[in-house]
Amino acid sequence: MIVNISEAKANLSKLIDMVYHGQKVVIAKNNLPIADLVIHKPKGKRQLGLLAGELVVPDDFNDEDLQLEKMFYGSDE
Repeated sequence: MIVNISEAKANLSKLIDMVYHGQKVVIAKNNLPIADLVIHKPKGKRQLGLLAGELVVPDDFNDEDLQLEKMFYGSDE
């Protein structure tokens, strides 16, 4: 099925439902095919923990830094 952009705007939900049920939908501009409306296919599952053990957080990570505080909040003097 080929639909022009204006028709696709007006009937997007219907077109998505058609694609969901296996139909091919092509979106055209001035009857020239521009894009295919297709079902999303994930590239794969995310893999968590890829950098486990690779990074070290220093013990003083959350300690206050007076120089940074002066830059952000100014001096108390």
